[in-house]
Amino acid sequence: MTTETFGKILRRARKDKGYSQRSLAALVKLDFTYLSKLENDRADYPPKEEVIRSLAKHLDLDPDMLVCLAGRIPHQYEELLKQNAQNMPMLLRRLRENPDFAQKIFQAASEDAPS
Repeated sequence: MTTETFGKILRRARKDKGYSQRSLAALVKLDFTYLSKLENDRADYPPKEEVIRSLAKHLDLDPDMLVCLAGRIPHQYEELLKQNAQNMPMLLRRLRENPDFAQKIFQAASEDAPS
């Protein structure tokens, strides 16, 4: 489980790739001051999913992980959430209140994930 924030991961990956904030911001069509706020976890709102995916592409990061870490739900899962809207609050509450249950669910999901 990652303890790094969205911003810290962005900053580290940007530096690892040798991008300046201005050059990366230009690639993903962001104002560099907003990218700075993202890296410092001080932005008032998370970027749109398309921007997050572009950042992930340029920084060789997992786009779904980055979308989730930014506090967004990947578009491909929205229909599933809508279909199960009545049960989602109960599931999320149970995950939050029962760390052992959450760990089992996440472990099972990672074991079933395609390589």
